[in-house]
Formats: sequence, structure tokens, C-alpha cells
Amino acid sequence: MAAAPADEPTPPLLAARNIIKSYGGVHAVSDVTLDFPAGTVTAIVGDNGAGKSTFIKILAGALQPDEGHLEIDGRPVRFTTPAQARAAGIETVYQDLSLADHRDVTENLFMGRELTRGWGPFRVTDGRAMRQQAAKALDELNVKIPSVKQEVRKLSGGQRQGVAIGRAVHWGSRVLIMDEPMAALGLQESHRVQDLVLRLSERGLTQIVVSHNLDHVFTLSTRIAVMRLGRLVGVRPTRETDHEEIVRMVAGLADRTPATVEGAPVAPAD
Repeated sequence: MAAAPADEPTPPLLAARNIIKSYGGVHAVSDVTLDFPAGTVTAIVGDNGAGKSTFIKILAGALQPDEGHLEIDGRPVRFTTPAQARAAGIETVYQDLSLADHRDVTENLFMGRELTRGWGPFRVTDGRAMRQQAAKALDELNVKIPSVKQEVRKLSGGQRQGVAIGRAVHWGSRVLIMDEPMAALGLQESHRVQDLVLRLSERGLTQIVVSHNLDHVFTLSTRIAVMRLGRLVGVRPTRETDHEEIVRMVAGLADRTPATVEGAPVAPAD
């Protein structure tokens, strides 16, 4: 009797394969291949101009690569708009948060996706249902705000960040991308956002965090991907590295030996 075939490895939830993006003669992203396994928190770090922002915009559907492709659960996908990425479960919280300051918390959570009640063409916005769902969603994430009827402009920086993250999670995202989630926040509010990210990690949400702050990176992440001059120069499990190694990789001073982490090929440092 023939031996049963070995189980095939589970493909990563999200993967980038040989991504290239150029602007004229400038290679913003150069042949980047990187897996994002389910439930991991991947921090993407690098100096200004390393290609981090361009790369996450490609993951979020805001930009299209010149070459290469994305995969979800091992299947190739192509996003031509952020809406297509959101439909696939990829939500992004950019540094500007994209909140409507003069709308209340509920309106921000449901903007463009309002709940209605009624029959056929005779439908009206269901404000009560939206307020109830908004309060429940934020309460589950332990996001403390005075009221879901509060205008967003009157909230603190940490509360605004919590609302933006809560909106992304509420819509069932499989992958949450956050660009500098603690930029310009005070120490106490930074701790609140850190707690929120860790809570989402415990719930098994796959997260991608872009940050310049290595203290935050080491607190939040399970793995660290370093980009330099558009290239991925290394990926390290957070528990198996330290600040010094990551700083050397960012500066291009690390070992030039190619590394392989979790099955994803990594180019040698420039």
C-alpha cells in the first residue's frame, strides 16, 4: 500500500510575491517577497525612503505593483482599489486616521456602510442600531470614549486612534494594517493603543504595523521585517533579535548572508 501523502503546509493568510514598484528611475519597492502568516504581528521598519509606505499601500489596494502579485490563502489576487482589498478582509488605518472630525463616533464607524430599516425603496437610516453596534464594538476592544454620540474632533489622540482601529476591526477584517499607530501620542495614550494591538493579537487577528519607534516594535510584534532602499533585507522573530541587530539592518551594516524566515526568501542586505 502506498504511503499517504504528507499534509501540505498551510499557506500564509497574506503574501506578497516579487513585488516591484517604480516611479521613473526610482525603485520604491524592489522584488519584495514576504509572507504574513495568520495571527502574527509583523512590524515593518526602515528609514525614510526604505519603501515601507509604498509597500503597505500595495497590500491595501491603494497602489498596484508594476510586477509581482499578492496572494490570500495561497490564491493570487489583484486589487485595483482599496475597496477590493477591504472586501477581501484587509483594512488599513493610515497615520491621518481618515476620520470625519465633525461627525460623531457612530457615523465614523458606519460611514459609507450605514444600516437602514424599512421596506423596498422606503428605507431610512437606523441610527439606534448603529449606535448599539458601535458601542458594543468599542466596548469589546476596551476603547474608552465618553459616548458614541461624541464628535470625533473632541476626542483625544488615543481615543481617535481607538475609533479608527475599532472601525477596521468591526468590519470583519482578516488583516489589519496600521501606519505609525502611536505617532504623536503621549505616553499614557501610547500604552492604551499598545494594549489594543496586543488584545487584537490575542484574538488571532493578523496585523501589520509600520513604526519608527523600536521600543513600540519590540513590544507589539511577533516578527520584524526590515526594509532598506526598497528591498527587504531581513525578517527576524522578535524574540530572537534585539535593538542592535535591527538598527544595523536598517543602516545596512548587518551580515550580508541571506536568511530564510518562516519559508519566505529574504534578500541579502545591500
